[in-house]
Amino acid sequence: MDFAIKVGTSDKQRGACVVAGIFESRKMSETAKILDKTTQGYIKNILASGDMEGKANTSLLLHNVPNTQFKRILLIGLGKEEEFKEKTFLSVIGSILNTLQKTAVTDVTLSLPDFPLKQKNSDWKVTQTAIAVSTSLYRFDQLKSKPDNDRSQLRKVVLCINDRAELPGCENALQQGLAIAKGMNLTKDLGNQAPNICTPTYLAKQAKDLAKTHKLKATVLEEKDMEKLGMGSLLAVARGSDQPAKLIVLEYQGLTKKDNPVVLVGKGVTFDTGGISLKPAAEMDEMKFDMSGAASVLGAMLATAELKLPINLIGIIPATENMPSGKATKPGDVVTSMSGQTIEILNTDAEGRLILCDALTYAERYNPKLVIDIATLTGACVIALGNFTTGLLSNDEQLAQELIAAGEQAVDKAWQLPLGDDYQELLKSNFADIANIGGRAAGTITAACFLSRFTKKYRWAHLDIAGTAWKSGKDKGSTGRPVPLLMQFLINQTK
Repeated sequence: MDFAIKVGTSDKQRGACVVAGIFESRKMSETAKILDKTTQGYIKNILASGDMEGKANTSLLLHNVPNTQFKRILLIGLGKEEEFKEKTFLSVIGSILNTLQKTAVTDVTLSLPDFPLKQKNSDWKVTQTAIAVSTSLYRFDQLKSKPDNDRSQLRKVVLCINDRAELPGCENALQQGLAIAKGMNLTKDLGNQAPNICTPTYLAKQAKDLAKTHKLKATVLEEKDMEKLGMGSLLAVARGSDQPAKLIVLEYQGLTKKDNPVVLVGKGVTFDTGGISLKPAAEMDEMKFDMSGAASVLGAMLATAELKLPINLIGIIPATENMPSGKATKPGDVVTSMSGQTIEILNTDAEGRLILCDALTYAERYNPKLVIDIATLTGACVIALGNFTTGLLSNDEQLAQELIAAGEQAVDKAWQLPLGDDYQELLKSNFADIANIGGRAAGTITAACFLSRFTKKYRWAHLDIAGTAWKSGKDKGSTGRPVPLLMQFLINQTK
């Protein structure tokens, strides 16, 4: 996909299609007004006929309109002008792309001033449009004998701005959007991949390939290496699988070695049966998405390398399957983590925290500026926040607020939940230092409380993406989240 940013009104361009916005009550955007004047009232006559009333996301494609340099004009409903917000903008861009995908349109021109967002500048619109176009065009059909036949013909998007002074910022915003979209696509590809293909070994190879292409440092620890380090908690989860576990580390250096790195830790359970605490059969296929935290770390590493951000960034991925077998960990087993803390495993389906805790301890060696772990950790988070918002818990309030702000900027929102000593009491064990579950109540919080026991030496935040990492039903597939949130946070860290 090619993008271009032009200074001037869209009527000065030429191509296959130009977009003109219409608000409710048939009020025309600036582009629509200019086109109406050029075509001697053609647009006004269309509106008077009642074929377009301006309701949000409605569209009308016009062909061979006289006195224009475009083969088509796409009228797009913008809804009520006073209610036009970020969410409306994103849905309208999606509607434009969905409409054009059903046509032979090869290029489209949009004028960004047509979309009135008081608190968002042109940079934001450019970034979000680039991501939206990539999302619209994304397909995962590489496992099908024949690719899907609904491929869009769209090859170029031209974005028009009015002020030449905005051009440098918009060009930079475009590169950020394209890099974020590329990271999201990698995250989606890994999440959507079949679990018989996307094993811990496969994830390790993808990390090595990424390192080779973008000059990162890649280290892969094998099970024998983890045994030497005392990672008894991670290895306990891997025990039931024939697939060997991996601890994958990627290092990106955008500053001097003296600068402390940001560390991202991603849960990489490439398939989660629940182990001996076996999950119900219904929708168990979706447990291939249980490595979405790991996939998002790789996506963020890719986007960071693409942008050459001035930051030191390390990605740590504990990768394993969670399978039932004669060798599998049993409820009631007690294991020793890398930190030396003993853990009573009361439920083998609470495995994500067991692999993360050793990875979080491993992160200490990098003397991190801060650590963020990303995990499809609890079904309780889906109950609490649905499929719209990522759960956030942290031992540092400033870090939590920075992540929330980044999520707002990126339209990839997170919501903070409490992390208090009262909840720690629920993790008491009669037989070990800590139990791996705290009962049904406050499941997302007690899972984070468990992880907090291993993060006392640095600033830390936990993102529970169980509700946001993938979609179910007819749109089943990875969403690529929370790569936008992570990237906005990392970009903000460089300012």
